[in-house]
Amino acid sequence: MLRVLKGVSRTGRHYKDHCEIVTRDMKELLSVRDNYSSISELYRNNHTHNRLICNARTTRASCSKSITEWTSNKYSSLQIYRSVSSFRNTSKDIAKEYEEGRDKFMYRSDLKNAQSIILKLGSAVITREDECGLALGRLAALVEQVSELQKQGKHFTLVTSGAVAFGKQKLRHEIRMSQSVRQTLSAGSISTTSILEPRACAAAGQSGLMSLYDAMFSQYGLKTAQVLVNQRDFQNEFTRRNLHETLQELLNYNIIPIINANDAIAAPPEMDKDLSGIISVRDNDSLAARLAVEMSADLLVIMSDVDGVYTSPPEIDGSRLMKIFCPHVDLNSVVFKGKSRVGLGGMESKVRSATWALDRGVSVVICNGREYRGVSDVLKGKNIGTFFTNSKTNNTPVELEAVEAKSSSLVLQSLPATSRKEMIEKLADLLIEKQDIILAENKRDLLDARVNGTSQSLISRLELTPAKLNTLSHGLKQIADSSLQTIGRVLQTTRISESMKLQKVTVPIGVLLVIFESRPDCLPQVAALAISSGNGLLLKGGKEASRSNTILYKLVQEALSLHNVQNAVALVSKREDIEDLLTLNDYIDLVIPRGSNTLVKTIQEQSHGIPVLGHSEGICHVYIDENVDHDMAVRIVEDSKCDYPSACNAMETLLLHKSHLKSGLFDEICDSLKHKGVRLYSGPRLHTLLKFSPPPATSLRKEYSDLELTVEVVDDVEEAVLHINQFGSSHTDTIVTNVDETASKFISGVDSACVFHNVSTRFSDGYRFGLGAEVGISTSRIHARGPMGIDGLLTTKWILEGDGEIVKDFNEGKLNYLHSSMTDA
Repeated sequence: MLRVLKGVSRTGRHYKDHCEIVTRDMKELLSVRDNYSSISELYRNNHTHNRLICNARTTRASCSKSITEWTSNKYSSLQIYRSVSSFRNTSKDIAKEYEEGRDKFMYRSDLKNAQSIILKLGSAVITREDECGLALGRLAALVEQVSELQKQGKHFTLVTSGAVAFGKQKLRHEIRMSQSVRQTLSAGSISTTSILEPRACAAAGQSGLMSLYDAMFSQYGLKTAQVLVNQRDFQNEFTRRNLHETLQELLNYNIIPIINANDAIAAPPEMDKDLSGIISVRDNDSLAARLAVEMSADLLVIMSDVDGVYTSPPEIDGSRLMKIFCPHVDLNSVVFKGKSRVGLGGMESKVRSATWALDRGVSVVICNGREYRGVSDVLKGKNIGTFFTNSKTNNTPVELEAVEAKSSSLVLQSLPATSRKEMIEKLADLLIEKQDIILAENKRDLLDARVNGTSQSLISRLELTPAKLNTLSHGLKQIADSSLQTIGRVLQTTRISESMKLQKVTVPIGVLLVIFESRPDCLPQVAALAISSGNGLLLKGGKEASRSNTILYKLVQEALSLHNVQNAVALVSKREDIEDLLTLNDYIDLVIPRGSNTLVKTIQEQSHGIPVLGHSEGICHVYIDENVDHDMAVRIVEDSKCDYPSACNAMETLLLHKSHLKSGLFDEICDSLKHKGVRLYSGPRLHTLLKFSPPPATSLRKEYSDLELTVEVVDDVEEAVLHINQFGSSHTDTIVTNVDETASKFISGVDSACVFHNVSTRFSDGYRFGLGAEVGISTSRIHARGPMGIDGLLTTKWILEGDGEIVKDFNEGKLNYLHSSMTDA
């Protein structure tokens, strides 16, 4: 008790100290207001500034209240921890927001919270291929998406091109109508396109463009308003304020402002003002950026006819689309070329405008306006286009990680087997040497999980113990030993002819993407299997184990550094990266999801041509036959359910031969399971046979992953097989019987990856099978089935050696095929 009181007292002192620090930090953040030197700068940034001050004030008030409650001894130790965690995270978030340049959204997933959006529609998006007239189908699709989102509470402002193209079509028609028949039919007539002045086209097309927008939006019950601006309007404080107030009033009335540069009376050329921090309005890209900053918009979406920002012009071989663009890191690595075919600005103009807006607190996405539902997908946080951010955690795009894993896997598989063995042994030793650090980080994950109300089954999977780490280390040593005979193992040798020998040998699959939930011990297991088999590896763990995964990944990197192949294994940090990785079928060869049925199905749906190998639910059965040893049956049932209830190989349904309702075994098993804390549910037949049966099961296909169990009665082994094949998940099922003939019927009839006789279902495991560890369990019938060890991560290639043979010699009978099996010498 004294030790507990000292712990609480110590926690309280830490808590008080932390609260004082947070209060001081809040005061410092409140002083940000005094650092604004000009009223105009404060005016432009008032939205972000006010939110920052509001967050600081709220947190300071809450912190002060918590100090008062602490001093009044109203807090329990758990409440103390929660408060400390909350204030720590809040203060870090506010400080980070201020330090990183007042960005509204740091990650794509945040974009769904955007309310005020500036949408720039480039000429290439809404103009026809002949540059004369508008692409009405694309424009209608964009109007439909904007209308849907506007009705959901978003506020859109459109910056649109298209007036010149619309006017060109109109003036061309007028010129042709004014020509004589002879001029029209003359083969030598000069094309009217070359003599049309763009400013005249803009003047002639502006009213028609606006009428078209008005007609389209009216179909969805929305009103529009036209605003024409030029560069001079932003240079005058009076006109700029009027512009701001006008746009704000229109948005308040739920009217969509449609803005265009007044090309009919374009301002004369003047000195570029970009260097003094104010971007010049040269085109609609810079116009959209200026408006986004003036209106304190949440998001600027620039739509063009390309998918986003590439490392070099898209038509150049090797050019790569940059899904995430951090200007202060990536700007110097991009090569720009030329301008848009139909507009004034090119990609360089778009990037410059996007960077300028980002530095002033507006999030930006550059994407392809011709993509189906592109606007909606951007605001759902989907990984399309290029997302601009100042976050320094995004410096290595997942595409680049996949490319590096591919190239490093080739180096890894070319290393001597002894080198791969050495790296795995190093990782196994590090698990023991760094045990204290690993367990400390794991305890932080466990504490957060409990505070967040995580289920006990997930916490069981999340927890690491010294015993688990010892078992894990031992398993890795087994994998290391098997590495000497992994790659290049001859599976088959055939004598094709007297001088031709054909061999079938093992080779790595390539690059694996393994997605796992909760269980951090998966990370070193899978990493060791990948190293042994020479595969590149991309890992994505659950956020609930982020600290544990991070420290374990560092150990993997330390082991790989022995032979400088660290890039062969990468840890993916964000969930939204998965969808993007599943499109990289040129670099990723196999996806293995380890987790819930929902996870597996989601990955299978999202994968773009990459094979997905995994199991669905772990609905495992134990069938107790009529002729059985009672003690053995009770022990197997207990172990199958209670040893590790959250594991996928734990028993979820117990099938009993009907005779055991009277033999006493049913009562023995029920008493034993209830003593272990297992909650029982009855199947339909058992529920009708017993007057006081357990509550009925909601489904015979339920995976509890906890101390819960369905019990059902069957007539014989044939009925047990039918039940398992109908309601099971083809994972692991076992029979307990003294009759070998009955066991044979069960083993041959049950269609599962693992079928056992007189043993617990918990033996369905890579380590217990002698595989060292497992990368997952597969219930499919292609490539691998059951616990997947090293062999499941290998494929084959054929090697043919000869002495100058050609097919023609065999066709003409000069040489003969032997096709005889031979033992490799």
